[in-house]
Amino acid sequence: MHLRRRTDHSATAFTMNIIEALLLSLSLCVDSLVVSTTTAFHSKISYRRGFVLAVVFGFCQGLFPMLGALVGDVARTFIEAVDHWVAFGLLLLVGGKMVVDGLRHKEEGEFKHTVVTLGTMFLLGIATSIDAFAVGIGLGLEHTLKTVVWVVMAIGLTTFVVSFLGVHLGKRNIPVPERTATVIAGLVLIGLGTKILLEHLLWAA
Repeated sequence: MHLRRRTDHSATAFTMNIIEALLLSLSLCVDSLVVSTTTAFHSKISYRRGFVLAVVFGFCQGLFPMLGALVGDVARTFIEAVDHWVAFGLLLLVGGKMVVDGLRHKEEGEFKHTVVTLGTMFLLGIATSIDAFAVGIGLGLEHTLKTVVWVVMAIGLTTFVVSFLGVHLGKRNIPVPERTATVIAGLVLIGLGTKILLEHLLWAA
């Protein structure tokens, strides 16, 4: 994601920005994919209810980074000199945690419910969106709120699509390669954080 100080609006820069936003979105919605697949498998919910589940997941996955971005936007005024290090640290923390969890291959089945009420959906949505709040803080530190809004919309839409795909896979008893997906997602977040840091350091040089 290029720096907010840049004024380059070329087609190449815009394409890269979209690609990076998509990578970020896919990385953040891995948990939503796993949970929606597991939930559909154990509850045998209908596609109509699965659609609602996907909407809730998309809403929560978009809301939390937006809230985090608002916090980051306020904090940027006070820590502008080191905002790139904070953004890098947050992405490294979240990405590192995902890599470790993926390598440990935890499958406790903590979200296995037989009855999926709307309240349960929101609890699951919040549980799978906590990490997105920390990532949102990094977005708020690095980008204007105008940029953050469309990135958050991309995150929410991607999560909705991926979660509904998870419902479909769960209903068909098709397993999700949780370990591989989680590790890759973590590495992508670490990569994006490293890119932010390097851009700042090169810009300063």
